[in-house]
Amino acid sequence: MPGPKYKRILLKLSGEALLGDQKFGINPDMIEFVAKEVRAVYGLGVQIALVIGGGNIFRGVAASSYGMDRASADHMGMLATVINSLALQDALEKQNVVTRVQTAIEMREVAEPYILRRAIRHLEKGRVVIFAAGTGNPYFTTDTAAALRAQEIHAEVLLKATRVDGIYDSDPLTNKNAKKLQDITHLEVLQKELKVMDSTAISLAMTNQLPIIVFDLRKKGNVEKVVCGEPIGTCVRGAEK
Repeated sequence: MPGPKYKRILLKLSGEALLGDQKFGINPDMIEFVAKEVRAVYGLGVQIALVIGGGNIFRGVAASSYGMDRASADHMGMLATVINSLALQDALEKQNVVTRVQTAIEMREVAEPYILRRAIRHLEKGRVVIFAAGTGNPYFTTDTAAALRAQEIHAEVLLKATRVDGIYDSDPLTNKNAKKLQDITHLEVLQKELKVMDSTAISLAMTNQLPIIVFDLRKKGNVEKVVCGEPIGTCVRGAEK
């Protein structure tokens, strides 16, 4: 396998990625698998930041649809991301990967507050940084938080690890004839209303020419392959090829 194509990346994981074959919570085997995937990239000398969702524990949008105040529901969702981040930190450190969790909502007893310069310094020192609690604001998803943090730390690419092997023109889980897209622009994602990330995240990435690669997390070695430039998944890029 060739060397890494990128020096600094942001890896976005959904909370559902930690479910494994469970319906709720954190699957120990799955979080160990994720930690090993990150460890493989870490071993290449790549600077790694992560953002993880909280949908395996609590989803603010779903709760608000049942009548809960959206701001309260979203704050609960932010706390769920902190739980996942601490669990992933523990799994990474068991793989001998020095890791720091930074939260957008201060909770100094369990994690550092998010400070950009400190985060960059951690990365420069070879530590993995996990950004928890989204942006710290309701009505913004962890996808948007990932796009924002990627831009702030000057990541070269945003890697979106999912349960499918790329972006399709329709939902491949419900449509057997869905066509996989190898390459697409940010604008096309917005125009076609493809549900890979929310529109705010895509718009932010488009404005700042941040490439996004969407790929299947569940296949062993995929994270390393993407980082090394292999054509895995779907690349979302700027308008200029």
